[in-house]
Amino acid sequence: MNKTKVSISSIFKTIIWPRKKLLFVGLILIVISRLASLILPGASKYLIDDVIVNKDFNKLYIIIIIVVGAIFIQAITSFLLTKLLSVEAQHLIAQLRVKVQQKILSLPVSFFDNSKSGELVSRIMTDVEGVRNLVGTGLVQLVGGTLTAIVSLVLLVKISPMMTAYVLVPVAIFGFIALKAFAFIRPIFRERGKINAEVTGRLTETLNGVRVVKGFNAEQQEIKSFESGVEKLFLNIKKSLTSTALITSSATLLLGIASTGIMGIGGYMIMNNDLTFGDFLAFTLYLGFMIAPIVQMSNIGSQLTEGFAGLDRTEEIMNMESEHDSENRVIELKEVKGDVVFEDVSFAYEEDKDVILNVNINAPLGSLTALVGTSGSGKSTIAGLVSSFLTPKSGKITIDGKDLSKVTLNSYRKHLGVVLQDDFLFEGSIRENIIFPRPQASEEAIQAAVKAAYVNEFTDRFDKGLETIIGERGVKLSGGQRQRIAIARAVLADPKILILDEATSNLDTESEALIQESLGNLMQGRTTFVIAHRLSTIRRADQILIVEQGKIIEKGNHDELIALKGRYYELFTYQSKI
Repeated sequence: MNKTKVSISSIFKTIIWPRKKLLFVGLILIVISRLASLILPGASKYLIDDVIVNKDFNKLYIIIIIVVGAIFIQAITSFLLTKLLSVEAQHLIAQLRVKVQQKILSLPVSFFDNSKSGELVSRIMTDVEGVRNLVGTGLVQLVGGTLTAIVSLVLLVKISPMMTAYVLVPVAIFGFIALKAFAFIRPIFRERGKINAEVTGRLTETLNGVRVVKGFNAEQQEIKSFESGVEKLFLNIKKSLTSTALITSSATLLLGIASTGIMGIGGYMIMNNDLTFGDFLAFTLYLGFMIAPIVQMSNIGSQLTEGFAGLDRTEEIMNMESEHDSENRVIELKEVKGDVVFEDVSFAYEEDKDVILNVNINAPLGSLTALVGTSGSGKSTIAGLVSSFLTPKSGKITIDGKDLSKVTLNSYRKHLGVVLQDDFLFEGSIRENIIFPRPQASEEAIQAAVKAAYVNEFTDRFDKGLETIIGERGVKLSGGQRQRIAIARAVLADPKILILDEATSNLDTESEALIQESLGNLMQGRTTFVIAHRLSTIRRADQILIVEQGKIIEKGNHDELIALKGRYYELFTYQSKI
């Protein structure tokens, strides 16, 4: 992945500017809040220099009313800020999560082959959270704090230019240190997101494969692996905390020096009658109002840096090329008959390492094509090419005479059905898994699919029938039951092109007989590709392709290949003896 860094301008255009009205309202509210907070220092000066000295009770009441009013204004504006901006920030996070998930789902299958599911979950759920500091109160507080500091500075200069000049030296030093520290912290936060995703990914794998872990007594091995990841994450956090602590300590030291100097200079000026007690108190309070936002801004700056680091990683995902982005994919399939043709198709996962080479296949409408060969021969790659999960390196695949590489994927895949050897079931009910391709299917269509795949043969024994919850990945069901649900799902999808990857491998003999009959009904009128290991299941295939080392070495129906007495004959006679 490219080490993309989001810029201030891109953040402004895509995130801040579309919400300019809301942020403007937030800015007005924080300006009102900060101006109201400056009432107290000014009131303190008049209280000491005018009201107490002159014992003016009327002015005392007026000052108390003004200060109480200012406090109420601060409370109300603070509530409105949280209600407006914090809620909008969470809304934005939700929108970004949807966009990132949408983008990830649009990426090619090869991306998922090289990524951990837990890591991708972290990218979707965690990386975008930092944006709340850009749209939430963080950014507005940064602007409001800057405004408060500037107004306080003007008032400080008005009271005593000399004391103000003394204060600005340590403040400037602190600002320089903070800027350098934030530049150092951003890559650390970026790396933290990566480490967190890796740890989450491994943890997700461990929990999903808990039966394998326990079956091989490998709990300690997984604990050590997780412990190593957590330790790596801790060291990253430790580094960022050290940098943040440097900023905080610098603030404490430099601003403490400034305050101490003000005590000395102010005391000297009061004793020389160059400064009143009220002016000194007001200066001290205004100084606090100038310094507090600066310290606060250092914390906000850290949050914004973390937000930018998360958005950097999000930008990486959003800049990836989607499988739908190809400019060549312009053909929309209105209808699909199902004529599939391979013309000298070659494919390689890695450069100069062809997995299939110059493959030619003609699978007309309604035909059954069986792919036979040893593991790693290229059968699944051919199925992946038919599914459009993969794109040929050279040659051409056509669907009804149209180049598949130029067909929009959505218009093709809605006519495609896939039943895998280890088909994936979602956590939920049996019904929810069956209606996955057609959520709005009628009850009549659902029941027809259930009967066609003989799902009712076991659901009738369950108290809740089709509403039975099957657990994550269908762990509460047997392999054969899961496979029948997958087949029912394919029946309901009613595809024109069907791909079966050893769809009956997990079934016992009795169930296999039932499913073979069901599949026979399913395959009628559909172009079907079957990856077969048990050759007894494909005797009725229109054509059987023997694939070895990425090439089709034999082609014909069962009787023709038996008569040829070649590789298929060897495989068939060997299996018949077992």
